[in-house]
This record gives sequence, C-alpha cells and structure tokens, in this order.
Amino acid sequence: MKKDIILAGVGGQGIISIAAIIGYAALEQGMYLKQSEIHGMSQRGGDVMSNLRISHDQIASDLIPFGQADMILSIEPLEALRYLPYLSPTGWVITNTQPFNNIPNYPEIGKILDEIAKLPHHVALDADGIAKEAGSPKVANMVILGAASPFLEMAFEKLEAAIRYTFGKKGDAVVDLNLNALKAGRLFAEQHL
Repeated sequence: MKKDIILAGVGGQGIISIAAIIGYAALEQGMYLKQSEIHGMSQRGGDVMSNLRISHDQIASDLIPFGQADMILSIEPLEALRYLPYLSPTGWVITNTQPFNNIPNYPEIGKILDEIAKLPHHVALDADGIAKEAGSPKVANMVILGAASPFLEMAFEKLEAAIRYTFGKKGDAVVDLNLNALKAGRLFAEQHL
C-alpha cells in the first residue's frame, strides 16, 4: 500500500495535526513515512501545505510529483483547487465547503465548489458546521480526516489511537471532541458516496 497525500489549508486550521495523526497511525501499522511542510505564512492566515507519503515500501523522496497525489485533504476549498495539479487521475479530493476569506479578491464560493464538483472523485462537506455539531468549530480538521478515512486504506482504530496519543495530554474532553469529529466526518463520507 502506498498513499501520497497533499494536506492543504490556511494557517491555524490544523494541517499539521492531521499529518501527525496519519503519520502516527501509519507508523503503528509498520509503514514508512516521509513528510514535507510549507507553512511560512501560517501565522498570518497564509496558505499551508504538507506533502505526506506513506507506504509499506521505502520512500525515496518526501515531495509528491505533479499528477501523483492519491488524495488532497483541504480544510479550505480554494486551497483544494490550488493543489489540483498534484492530483492523479484516480485521486480523491476531500474538502471543506466553507471558505476562509483571507484575501480581498476571494473568488465566489459557488464557482469554487462547481470546479470541485467536476472532479470524478471528491467529497465536499461543511466541515465547519459538522465540527460545531460535534462540539467545537476548532475540530473541522478532524472532520476532514474522518471524511478521508474510507480512502486511506488504514484501520480506523489506528486513527482513533493516534488521536488519543496526540491529544492525550490535553485531557479526555479534548480527546473525545476530536474522536467525535473524526467519526462524524467518516459517517458523512459513508452516507454520501
């Protein structure tokens, strides 16, 4: 099994947490992992991108070539479009439908979502709304991860264990909140495919 994943969003949306959780789950399953991050403008609401490569075989490079990504996970819809050149023809885009309007000329959201809808393999969901229902808008990243989980070819229990490990020091309430968001995202994906 090999998965090349682009994680995209805006600074502060939790891209690094998604990478850590997938990475921990991959290592727990005896897989190799390489990761590269670009988050120089993240403190100013700028774009954040991470290349995450996991495989049962050794991985030569931490960068994903154009046209080779198996998935794009995006917490911001415009950022999903930014990285489409990396997506393979059979790849999946899992994205939030709620924009983070961090630029003055942000495109009309309907046009962005229309472009995403043209993709043969996509899950577009209101991760912000689902996160609020789960208990906090801060867990939209876990909703996106949950929606991607059916396509990761990873045991869901390993993702849950990774959340427990990653957020364990923050207390049971934070762990439960993130687990609930993960489950809600997965349920959405399963019901809408």
